[in-house]
This record gives sequence, structure tokens and C-alpha cells, in this order.
Amino acid sequence: MNLSVSGFVMNRKLVDKANYLISKEKGTVFKDPGGRINIALVYPNRYAVGMASLGYQGIYGFLNSMHDVVCERVFLPEEGDIDEHIRTNTRPFSLESKRTLDKFDIIAFSVSFENDYPHIVKILKMAQIPLKSIERDDSYPLVIMGGVCAFYNPEPLSGFIDVSFTGEAEEMLGEFLSMYRGYRGKADLFRRLLSQEGIYIPRFYSVACDDSGRIISREAGNNAPAMIRKQTIADISKSFLKSAITSPEIEFSDMYLLEAMRGCPWSCRFCLAGQIYKPARKKDFAVLKAEIEEALTMTRRVGLIGPSLSDYPHAEEVLMMEGVDFSITSLRANIKSARIAALMKGHKSVSIAPEAGTERLRKVINKRISEEDILETAQCILDGDIETLRLYFMIGLPTETAEDAGGIIDLVKKIRGNSKRGHITLSVSTFVPKPFTPFQWHPMVPLKEIKERLKMIKKGLLDERGVRVFHDVPKYAHIQGLFAMGDRRVGALIEKIASGDPLAAKDRLFKESLDFYIFRKKELSEILPWDFIDAGISKEKLWNEYQKALEG
Repeated sequence: MNLSVSGFVMNRKLVDKANYLISKEKGTVFKDPGGRINIALVYPNRYAVGMASLGYQGIYGFLNSMHDVVCERVFLPEEGDIDEHIRTNTRPFSLESKRTLDKFDIIAFSVSFENDYPHIVKILKMAQIPLKSIERDDSYPLVIMGGVCAFYNPEPLSGFIDVSFTGEAEEMLGEFLSMYRGYRGKADLFRRLLSQEGIYIPRFYSVACDDSGRIISREAGNNAPAMIRKQTIADISKSFLKSAITSPEIEFSDMYLLEAMRGCPWSCRFCLAGQIYKPARKKDFAVLKAEIEEALTMTRRVGLIGPSLSDYPHAEEVLMMEGVDFSITSLRANIKSARIAALMKGHKSVSIAPEAGTERLRKVINKRISEEDILETAQCILDGDIETLRLYFMIGLPTETAEDAGGIIDLVKKIRGNSKRGHITLSVSTFVPKPFTPFQWHPMVPLKEIKERLKMIKKGLLDERGVRVFHDVPKYAHIQGLFAMGDRRVGALIEKIASGDPLAAKDRLFKESLDFYIFRKKELSEILPWDFIDAGISKEKLWNEYQKALEG
């Protein structure tokens, strides 16, 4: 059955579901859209996933703090609901007012994961908005993109996006909206935006390739800058990123998210966050404490975000605050982490990330923790009344051998031997090279070899009591690598996936793309798709780190 909501015909079942989600929320903002800049903030994944994103929540709260802006949320419908949307010809709509995307001034995609790229195209398609930027005139909303994927390699999505934000939102959103307020058509807006640092307008650039497919030149037109400089907020104590809404329907049920630290001081060679968020910044303790007290007006559950909370100098003071049920991200294996874990007594799980099973391979990836560090920290966690110890490992790392993969089995057996308490859960992911890391030149391991190593690890730990092994789907890791390392030509594959056509090994375009973008070793002299971004990281320095890794 259909009904009319705000003058638009909607499917009752889908509207009722949206209303149910809102009924469970605390902090939802409702505004009269009249006379304001109307922004549809789109997370290209399910509601439960998107609402667990600190960046997405922070942007929502910040935009709605402005008197002349109304920001409403849109998500990729659940799998079963997509069929209902299509069957009833119901376009994706916002939770707050139930307006469809074409009724907004700006469609803003918050993009954190490469495998969500096809969802962006799917949402535009379902909304009946032209997919390509050059096909959308002034009668269509402006389509913009932010999030970490936007500031390390936006090229695979360049054909679909009007404006991409290269850098952290705190430094860019206010200035962008100031320019938008004088909006006199997209052409005028694009011209104005050329003066704003960090703004990338893909349509102003052309890329030429040689017969092998390698980039040979990149030309900027319309007086656009040749290089785009990533923007970074100097003091995250002044950041607006914090939860705006809590709900039991979110992946982290009724949890208020706060950032303690951004960036990581350790610079592991595989890690994008350790490079792209340089320099590592820590929030002032007084500011964090005040934010926690504000969070307690909505919920007792507070999630502290940071790459390694043991590197935050006031971590123990924070966790000793009374009346707060804290949740933390992964800890680094060291003595301080053991003390922090003791403060998490009674919690369901605590995570550490050895990443590799052998000392040799941890040196290759610059993961500066010893086996002794891992064993001592793991034992303290398991003996501290923690239900589950989660261990993060990667396979397919540069220079990895079968012995290194076997080292994961040996290390877990030692951990289990030191403590019989609690459960141990392995989360094993496939290494994916990322831009602006020393491994951006390194090829991925073929599917057959990855599957063999996963099978060996699962078989080797099959009889260990209380040990479970979970892993990603290697094929999806390869697709992630393709989107992370690809250029604007990869947009054709993104469209193909979004249309529902699954990519298979027999697909010629897919196979050729994998061979070219992720299975081929690259050289320092090659122009990489993201080389036009100045992230404050020297390409030569990254190359030297890569050579050190290969030398062991």
C-alpha cells in the first residue's frame, strides 16, 4: 500500500520502517526546510553501519547546528527493502522528512569504505538522478563526497561526483557553505570553489594513458590547481566530531562515540590511517572529559575512538571515570595496554592487533611489537575477566611465506597455552595495498594462494579449545584493492556491479583490471592515480620505506 508523505507517494511499509527507526533514536533533529540549504547526508550502506560512523554522526550534528542549514539522513536500503523500493517505484528518501533525494539542494556522500562505491551509484540510480556529473544540469542537486576515501584516491568515483573534499571536514565544510550561500548556478559555484584549498572538481581534469594503460599525463583546465593539498585540523580538541544520535538499532547499541586521538605515531607500513592522518593528534583531557559528561545526558555507553588508546596519555584517567560504560578500539600490545585492559574488567571483548605471526614479518611491516609483548598483553587480558580476546591478523603481506602464515597458528597456540580462560577470536583479513603507504607499489597475492593460507590457519587451530577463526572474503578484498588503487576508468566496473551484474573471474574486463591495478608491481617512476594529491607525504620517502621492507 502507498501513501502520501510531504506530497510524495511512498510505500507504507518502507515509511513505517523509517518511522520505527526514528522512534528509537535520541537526538534526532527536525527542521523546517523552507529558506534553508537542504542537505541530504547519505551513507552508502545500511542504517546500522552508517550510524556507527563517528564522521557521519559528527557532520550531521555540525550541519544542523547552523541556523540556515537543514541536514537529513539517507542510507542504502536493507537488501530486502531494495526489492520493495524497486517493486513500488519508491525512491530512496530521508528519514526525517521522507523527501526524495531530488528535493534537496546538495547530496553529500560520506564515504569510508571502498566496497561501498557501487552503493553510491545504486542510490543515484534508484533516485532517478543521472549518474554522471556532466549529465546533471542546475535542475539537479549538487553531488559532493567527503570521508577518508575522498582524500586519498577519489578517482574511481570521479565521473559520478561534482565536488570532492580532500581532507578533514572541520577545515573545509564551513568555508564551502560560505561559498555555496552565494550560489548562482553550478558553473559559478565551481569557479568560486577553485580558490578553496582541498576542493577537487574532477570534471576540470583530463588524464592520458599510454598503450599499456599507464598514466602519462594529467592536465588541469579552467584554471584548476594542478595539485590538491589535503586539509588537516591542527587541534582535534576543537573538532565537532561526536555522536549526535544514539539508538539501540545502531551497530554499537545506544553508544555515544567520542574521539580521543586521531592518527597514529607508529607508522606501520601497511596502514593508511598512520600515514593519511599525520601528524598524530591527541584531544585535550579537559575537553574529552566535558564531552563524556555531555554524553551521559543521553546514555551510559561511551565508545572512545582512536587507532591505539594506549597511546593516549590520559587513557587510564578517562577509563576510571565513574558511571560510564566505556568501549574501546584495538589496543597496542604493551604494558600500558595491560593496565587499560584491567580497567575494562567484565567487558565482553578487548582487541589487539599482532597483524603477523612472526617477528620477521612484523619487522617488514614495521609493527614494532615483540612476541613477548603480544603474549604478556594477551595473558593479562584473558586473566582479567574479559570474555573474548580478539586478535587481528593479515595474510598476503609483502614478503609473506607459508612459514609466516604458520606463525599465526603457533602464536595463537602459545597465547592459549598461557591462559585457558575466556575465548580467543581471530579476525583474519587479506592485505590490501593503500595509497600514500610504502606498500602502494606492491602487488596483492592471488586468490588461490590466499585461500590456501586461510585453510591452513583454520585447520591448524581447529582443535584449540575456545578459539574461533573468522576471515573476510578474499574476492571482496581484491575488489577493495581495485577500488583503492584504481583510476577513473574503474568507474565502468563500479557501474557494472551497481547494476547487479556480479563480477566473476571469467569477466574479461574484471580480470584485466585486477591484473593491471593490483597484481602488477609498480615502479617509483610511474604516475599513480592519486599523485595529484599533496598529502604532506614524500613519495621518495615512502619508496625508501618500501625498499627497507623488501630488504627485511
